[in-house]
Amino acid sequence: MTECAVILARGLGTRMRRSRSESLISSDQREAAQHGAKAMMPFGRPFLDYSLSHLADAGIRTAILVIGPEHTQVRDYFQRTAEGRRVSISFAIQERPLGTADAVRAAAHQVGERPFLVLNGDNLYPTNAIRQLRTHEGRGLVAFNADALIRASGIEAERILKFALLEIDERQHLVDIHEKPSADHPLALKPSRDVSMNLWRFTPSIFLSIDGIHLSARGELEIQDAVRNDMRASDSAYHCFRSDEPVLDLSSQHDIEGVAHRLAALDPRP
Repeated sequence: MTECAVILARGLGTRMRRSRSESLISSDQREAAQHGAKAMMPFGRPFLDYSLSHLADAGIRTAILVIGPEHTQVRDYFQRTAEGRRVSISFAIQERPLGTADAVRAAAHQVGERPFLVLNGDNLYPTNAIRQLRTHEGRGLVAFNADALIRASGIEAERILKFALLEIDERQHLVDIHEKPSADHPLALKPSRDVSMNLWRFTPSIFLSIDGIHLSARGELEIQDAVRNDMRASDSAYHCFRSDEPVLDLSSQHDIEGVAHRLAALDPRP
């Protein structure tokens, strides 16, 4: 069981900055989009506050935000609003945006010897999925159903292949993970596809596995490469928890209006 989560909030937000939307978004939201500040996108409260509220509901008590050295406004906001929060927040600095595995490694000192969750700062995950991982005793991840994401999350069908598809065996153990597969990849052609939205439970062994990987063709240290190393180094499997619940994805300006609509009924208590 774990009470610690690492939230990856360092990304450059390239798609958010480059995209343009004719949707009705506020001037504050448009300004945040132009700076690529997805995790701090204002919806009455910053998007991260909704994520932290779900984490608190699932039993997480401490969160480490991985940010860049330039993200002083993120640190200032959470320090200014610390009183009364259910989740205690600290910060890890990723000096350069070198990928998800590098972002996880930036939190190694704060994590120490504890198991911990990892999640994206620009996604809002269902509380049930977070709780399943939190109470799991080993390594694991949540496998989201592609059709459910399209139907309930407002994610267009063509965007599914922008995520990672999972190969899972009959024991619900992860066999492999394929980032941004081609349309004719065997996993993409399956009638039921399992998608990773980067919601993981790791043990500290992941840090040694990250140290053993190299930059990908995209010039990043990819979390799926570290996971493959971790699986080879241990007999302990990554258990996949399947979920049909929605995940809100805040990747581009086109997502803002739909996310705002879904968040309108929520009262975050981070």
